[in-house]
Amino acid sequence: MTLWLTIGAVAVLSFTCKAFGPALFGGRTLPPRAQAVIALAAPALLAGFIVVDVLGPRWSALDLAVIAGLAVVPLLLWRRAPLPVALVAAVAVTALLRL
Repeated sequence: MTLWLTIGAVAVLSFTCKAFGPALFGGRTLPPRAQAVIALAAPALLAGFIVVDVLGPRWSALDLAVIAGLAVVPLLLWRRAPLPVALVAAVAVTALLRL
């Protein structure tokens, strides 16, 4: 039950944060520096999740398939691929290497 309450609270907080920006700024455009920070937030958050998962307490052995899959993401993002495409490619590489 606690897990579902936490998920619900995070969802409500996320929605509130996303609605706060347009409500506060209305039709005004954000400064270029703020737009750059917002654009980098998703990749930074993804990198944080990866580092915590790879170096966290659940990590017990070096899995080269996972490392190869993780290496695909920055390569594709560097080549200007959309984030969902890079993530699907990483999953595909990992699955193919595990076959």
